[in-house]
Amino acid sequence: MKKNITPVYYGDYLQLDKILSAQSLQSEKYGAGAHDETLFIIVHQVYELWFRQLLHELSSVIDIFSADTVKDNQLITVVHRLQRMVHIQDLMNDQISVMETMTPQDFLAFRDYLVPASGFQSIQFKQLEISLGLKREYRIDFDKQSFYKRLNDEDRAYLEDLEQKQSLFELVDKWLSRLPLLKKDEFVFWQHYQHTAEQLLEADKQIIVNNTALSDSERRGELKEWQNNWDNFHALFNKVEYEEMRSEGKFRLSHDGILAALFIKQYAEEPIFNLPFQVITTLIDMDEKLTLWRYRHAMMVQRMLGTKIGTGGSSGHQYLKKTTESNRIFLDFFNMASFLLPKDSLPPLPEAIKKYCGFYIGHTGSNTTNSQLAT
Repeated sequence: MKKNITPVYYGDYLQLDKILSAQSLQSEKYGAGAHDETLFIIVHQVYELWFRQLLHELSSVIDIFSADTVKDNQLITVVHRLQRMVHIQDLMNDQISVMETMTPQDFLAFRDYLVPASGFQSIQFKQLEISLGLKREYRIDFDKQSFYKRLNDEDRAYLEDLEQKQSLFELVDKWLSRLPLLKKDEFVFWQHYQHTAEQLLEADKQIIVNNTALSDSERRGELKEWQNNWDNFHALFNKVEYEEMRSEGKFRLSHDGILAALFIKQYAEEPIFNLPFQVITTLIDMDEKLTLWRYRHAMMVQRMLGTKIGTGGSSGHQYLKKTTESNRIFLDFFNMASFLLPKDSLPPLPEAIKKYCGFYIGHTGSNTTNSQLAT
């Protein structure tokens, strides 16, 4: 690393002249400036700065998963950067509390001057959603129709081109699908797993049937949900049935991908599976934080606007509430908990598999590790 030979001045390095002069109040064009518009601008500018950092981290992770081989040391980098993204999301969620110090009347003092600008036009946030895996086909109907309508031609073309590229979800699915975790013929995990899981599901059914606290209609509802879980579980062992459910939107992961992820989660304590498990867990964290951000944003909008429409023409709070429920990306990883077995119900790993999966004592007495899980 070369030494710095040119003095650096703090304000010049951070270009503070540009940043601190970038809060032009729209309300000042029509009279006295609204006091809280400065807060409104700064909060959203800070969001955009964090979006920039999130995209910086996400781009590097996508580059790693885009390669034909992902090595263990690269997975360490992936987990580190995804966890950084989660911490940034925590900051973004906390930032909403600052916005909520503004009263509805404070907001109304400048709100109408912003029409038709809205969060719909945040290109970085749209880029973040698309790159994670929330493409147009998975959006709610309102978004499918209006997602690009409020953008200029240049931004629209940029995002439409991005839609054609592989998202993190797609790349992670392909990575999971090619993991060499289920190819040990001497290990009959899936037969044992199916039998044990069926017993646990049947026990759940009996709890519902024998629960005297439930009314007949409540029992029918619970049994319907139980049947859905039973059908989803059995689809794991029938690729044709699974792909049919996938085409209906009940699953997004490929059949091979979801089986690999399920196996990883079942044996997460094995060294060879620990990094893949951390990847899956961190993606769950990210999806959860993004859902919380949407929820808190929806609550804030209801607090500020009640049932008024948004400045971008949506139904405001109701629209945001619906996206909270619907615009999930890694939902399969969440729902996988429905299929997990208790640790004491898992079949013990055979010695050969144990050696394949982790650390063991070699013939020389020294600690030996399995070769990298390059996939």
